[in-house]
Amino acid sequence: MRWFVWALVAVICWGAWALIARLIGDAISPAQSQALSTIGLLPVIALLILPVRKQTASTSKWRGVILGCVAGVLTCLGNIAYYYVLNSGTKAATVVPLTALYPLVTVLLALIFLHERLNKIQIAGVCLSLAAIYAFNIKEEQGVLSRWLMLALLAIILWGVSGFAQKLSTNHVSGELSALSFLGVFVPIAIIILLVEPLKSNLPPCIWLLSAALGLCFAWGNFAILQAFANNGKASIIAPLGGLYPLISVPIALVAFKEKLGFRETIGIVTALLAIIALSLETRHPATQVSRPEPVPK
Repeated sequence: MRWFVWALVAVICWGAWALIARLIGDAISPAQSQALSTIGLLPVIALLILPVRKQTASTSKWRGVILGCVAGVLTCLGNIAYYYVLNSGTKAATVVPLTALYPLVTVLLALIFLHERLNKIQIAGVCLSLAAIYAFNIKEEQGVLSRWLMLALLAIILWGVSGFAQKLSTNHVSGELSALSFLGVFVPIAIIILLVEPLKSNLPPCIWLLSAALGLCFAWGNFAILQAFANNGKASIIAPLGGLYPLISVPIALVAFKEKLGFRETIGIVTALLAIIALSLETRHPATQVSRPEPVPK
């Protein structure tokens, strides 16, 4: 049952990651939050380097590395959009489960480009996802979509495309190398961000600590998912379990931030969680090759 313990570690880490940005607040910009959080990625990157060094180089390997890097860039951009929404005054209890719907985009891209078929449960998940997005939209605001929802949808799209790129990456390289490529690209992006938006000289130590914790939770969640697969965990169980991190975030947000939910928001949260589970339940077909672990990006 080691795989189950690792899967729960991922759920807890991602649940904490989803809320830490709210604690950072507006002390730094969303882009600076993304840059500083890279500090917390470094220990996990170091853990991934050793097994990767034992692998041999090939054309297919570099294709997988490039796809992993693309996934990392898209995730960084999605994270910035997510941090912006979370610090714009929108309730964390609604933002977290909504943005966790990113598998919808990954599933649809696989359907279009890889000619994969959706099973009945996944079709229901697509319908539930659309229903959840509708429930979260605020009709009273001007325009078809509220501003926060548009940014949340941007994060969903970027994370979803990233998930698709990561899925393609693991077709060419091991899960460890894919994850290393994915996380490693965060470092140069952080440097670029800080060159464009320099930090204040009197930044409080707590902001540095929270930013490091933000990155550590994010990266450790990915590492934990890898370990769950490595310990013979079934993908059909680990995928939906890992996607349930809002079950950690939402109760904490309601208590710690004293957020209150209306009927429509509650329906949206429940619908989103059901959609996450449904979208993750892929039909497993017999294959001649052993499937490789896929880290779940954010």
